[in-house]
Amino acid sequence: MQWFTAKIVYRIITGTGNHTAQFEEQLRLIQAPHISNALQKATEIGHKGEDFFYNQHLQLVQWQFMHVTELNPLQHINDGMELYTRIEEQDNAEAYMLTLRRRHEQLTDTINLPL
Repeated sequence: MQWFTAKIVYRIITGTGNHTAQFEEQLRLIQAPHISNALQKATEIGHKGEDFFYNQHLQLVQWQFMHVTELNPLQHINDGMELYTRIEEQDNAEAYMLTLRRRHEQLTDTINLPL
């Protein structure tokens, strides 16, 4: 059996979809004997992850599976190894860094760690 990383992409549609397009990219760890089996397994996970619910405004929110867009074999798994990287370009660096700081604070508050 081999390990693979699979990027699974969902489209998020709220109400009639009259909003800025939203997509969620998930990086999943898949174990399979061959890359074709890994693709099949990742696709099944994608379909099983489809969901819908009503938000606080009683609008239907849908997670629609789009595609598996990446599938990469891992030769070995090591503590701290890089699984995913993405370069984010922002018009307002200060606002982005503030958002990162807030997310970090929420995380550390959740697990009660000092900053």
